[in-house]
Amino acid sequence: MKKHFFLNTILVTLLMNLSLITKAQETELTPFDTLANSVNKIKDDVDLLKRIKISGYLQPQFQMTDSNGSANYSGGNFNANTDKRFLLRRARIKFSYETLLTQYVFQIDATQSGLAIKDMYAKFTEPWAKAVSLTVGCMNRPFGYEIGYSSSLRESPERGRMSQIIFPSERDLGAMITLQMPKTSRWNYIKAEAGMFNGTGPTAVDFDYQKDFIGRIRIDKSTKSEKISYGAGLSYYNGGYRQGRKNVYTNAADSSGLMAYVLNSDTTNYGKIAKRTYLGGDFQLNLDLPIGMTTIRAEYIQGQQPGTSSSTASPTAQPTTDNYMRNFNGAYFYFLQNIWTTKFQLIAKYDWYDPNTDVAGDIIGQTVKSSADIKVTKTGKQDLRYTTIGLGIAYRWDNNIKITAYYDIVKNETSKNVVGYTKDLKDNVFTLRVQYKF
Repeated sequence: MKKHFFLNTILVTLLMNLSLITKAQETELTPFDTLANSVNKIKDDVDLLKRIKISGYLQPQFQMTDSNGSANYSGGNFNANTDKRFLLRRARIKFSYETLLTQYVFQIDATQSGLAIKDMYAKFTEPWAKAVSLTVGCMNRPFGYEIGYSSSLRESPERGRMSQIIFPSERDLGAMITLQMPKTSRWNYIKAEAGMFNGTGPTAVDFDYQKDFIGRIRIDKSTKSEKISYGAGLSYYNGGYRQGRKNVYTNAADSSGLMAYVLNSDTTNYGKIAKRTYLGGDFQLNLDLPIGMTTIRAEYIQGQQPGTSSSTASPTAQPTTDNYMRNFNGAYFYFLQNIWTTKFQLIAKYDWYDPNTDVAGDIIGQTVKSSADIKVTKTGKQDLRYTTIGLGIAYRWDNNIKITAYYDIVKNETSKNVVGYTKDLKDNVFTLRVQYKF
């Protein structure tokens, strides 16, 4: 009896130890399991880091102009007693987080003028055809080519005068739908964008009920050899802002037949929308030639721009003065030539902006006559046309550094009837810029 009890005790003990050993083997990780888990964790971390992208660029520059305090669109007006300056034109850093179907972008600009938010938007792409995207937030306006072309890539130091006046800061707050097939599709070369925006720029608080529509459609193609590539686009803008006064001036003839501003002071004008409508077309051509890459770009915009007696710029706050309606047009043309296989590039640019196409020359500022039932006012310096010829050379030191020397020759329309504009102003500007991009 004792013998059987002793044997049973030993058997139970062995079975319990065997069970514990088996359980330990099931729960404990082998060295290979530990290594696999570590590799998977590292892979997850790397995948996360790959979704985060950081880029930026710095543009310190030196400038000289023909006269102290000249007003210009080559980086802002010079101070009253200054004809030379060092300037930190842009200092951008951009963060983006991307997945297969989403993107978040945040970009800031820090210069001697302060800190400013440039981009802050989220983009979502539908998961089925991957052809329709929704972008919401602060982004570039989808109009034309120059507005959305990055300042780190643009060959001239600044965008044209017209672009800076009708699209200040280039960006706006709104929502946009983009239609473009994936890169694997034969229809990928077509892209359409359409959105609704505040119309007041990236930092201003919207001051009225009006929302602006912007739409653009473009194509980008290249030959099989990729020696030639080209693109073209059409853009449309339909918007405006609430008028803060009843007085509205439009171009018409005075009692003697002279073109001038004719007043409409109907009380119903107060609170109405002053319409902003633009139509634009752009074209780009790249030729890979034996002498180097040749690039030609052109863009033309015309439309109606509301403004004040002293400015044609799109407002960022509710105007509190009388409204002036002007028909305008403008354009720019680029010719870029890489010099064989060297690091040099020649730059030539011509642009114009005519803020009022209904008047020209000595008619501007001419004395006007009012009749008993028609009140008119004369045109002024804000109706003068400007043309700019830009000539420059760029040198790419390496993949990060580019040095550009550029000279803007600015010509203003003259009129014997506008004080201070009877001859061309001395406002040409030379810019020497170093760009570091990462």
